[in-house]
Amino acid sequence: MNLRTRLGGAGLLACTLLASGCMVGPNYKRPAAPVPVAFKEPPTTQYKEGEGWKLASPNDALIKGKWWEIYNDPALNALEEQVAVSNQNVLALEAQYREARDATRVARAALFPTVGVGASVTESRSGGSTPSAGISSLRTSYSLPLSASWAPDLWGSVRRSVAASSATAQATAAQLENARLLYQSDLAQDYFLLHGLDTQYDLLNRNAQSYQEYLTLTRNRFTGGVASDLDVAQAESQLYTTQAALQDLGVLRAQYEHAIAVLTGRPPSELTIPALVVKNPPPAVPINVPSALLERRPDIAGAERQMVAANEQIGIATAAFYPSLSIGASVGLQNSGFLQWFTWPSRFFSVGPSISQTLFEGGRRRAVLAETRDFFDVTVANYRQTVLTAFQQVEDNLAELRILADESVTVAQAVDSSERALTVSTAQYKAGTTSYLTVITAQATALNAERTAVQLLTRQLTASVALVQALGGGWDASQLPSTKDVQAKTR
Repeated sequence: MNLRTRLGGAGLLACTLLASGCMVGPNYKRPAAPVPVAFKEPPTTQYKEGEGWKLASPNDALIKGKWWEIYNDPALNALEEQVAVSNQNVLALEAQYREARDATRVARAALFPTVGVGASVTESRSGGSTPSAGISSLRTSYSLPLSASWAPDLWGSVRRSVAASSATAQATAAQLENARLLYQSDLAQDYFLLHGLDTQYDLLNRNAQSYQEYLTLTRNRFTGGVASDLDVAQAESQLYTTQAALQDLGVLRAQYEHAIAVLTGRPPSELTIPALVVKNPPPAVPINVPSALLERRPDIAGAERQMVAANEQIGIATAAFYPSLSIGASVGLQNSGFLQWFTWPSRFFSVGPSISQTLFEGGRRRAVLAETRDFFDVTVANYRQTVLTAFQQVEDNLAELRILADESVTVAQAVDSSERALTVSTAQYKAGTTSYLTVITAQATALNAERTAVQLLTRQLTASVALVQALGGGWDASQLPSTKDVQAKTR
């Protein structure tokens, strides 16, 4: 090889390396999303801390990490800790994330040369075309080649593939966090619904004991000739109906307990949750400005990363319009004799570049490019819809907590009035100035008001959990794995 040839090869290599820095296709720019200036449900002075929510000032700490700890319930904390490590759906998504990380390494491998080695022994027979041409001969060839090939990333197609795979892995990580938040929220809501039933059970049990006392009183009055058998029958009916409602609560409670067991990755038979009477309203949930929601919701982060991956696909489709270059080299040993196979004269080598360009394929490349652009538009619409849905969920739960707070005040007044009516009607019945039907009616009214109060408290707790979930829990976009993280080895 003379000097000119060597310089030419070096020049070609230099041009190739310089060209490798070129990337065709659009650069990603995050599309705008519909973000309101303020929430429709602003906090006012009539809602005190502890009645559901408050606006976070710069000095307030937003919910971080283990958001369920704001409820100050050790039993709930212990159950929530098990979701991340034992829930099978979460574990499946974690495996999908690892799979997506490995896919980025597969894509990145295309940036490097491929080197291979192989050995072969070939026998061939050749002969003349006519009988007079001579006797055919047998030839043995021994070969040990070492080959290498490399396709420089001239137009950024491979680098965009790596970027797309990395963005997809990040989207998968966001989906994992979103699922983890969903299952943790489901557990918290089931937990409060279960203890809401415990509270109703306690209420019904106390009323059943009271109704038993009323029944004893009525039977005694009937024996003394003061009350009729109708009064006794009404008292019995009131007691038995309450006891039946008491027993019926066990169905839902068992179902909630089973659901919690599965959420924690255990068979239902292995979990028993002790009864607990709920008395306190939900704690305050800090609310930030609406724009912060874009960084707090893992589903929004996942939708944004999907836009990045779709944008990279446009660049990959664009690169298909440009020529492709590949460089191949082969070196090794080849000889017809085994003993001479590993001698210096048996060496051989070949090296050279090749360039190719598609001239006609029926408009396929243009169709693929149009397809990738259309898909990018799909991801943009999905992203904006995810943002809108997030704001809807926050507003829904803010409104629910506000309305339930107002309703609880009214129901508390109804409870007080119904208890007063029961006290008065009982006194009148004992005095013989009214029938037992008045007492029965007052008892039913008081019980319904008290059950409504318990149900409202349960709804406030579950709405509080739903609000925390709508706000993204304790997650933040800074927790999303970086490109370096997703390209690192998983094992």
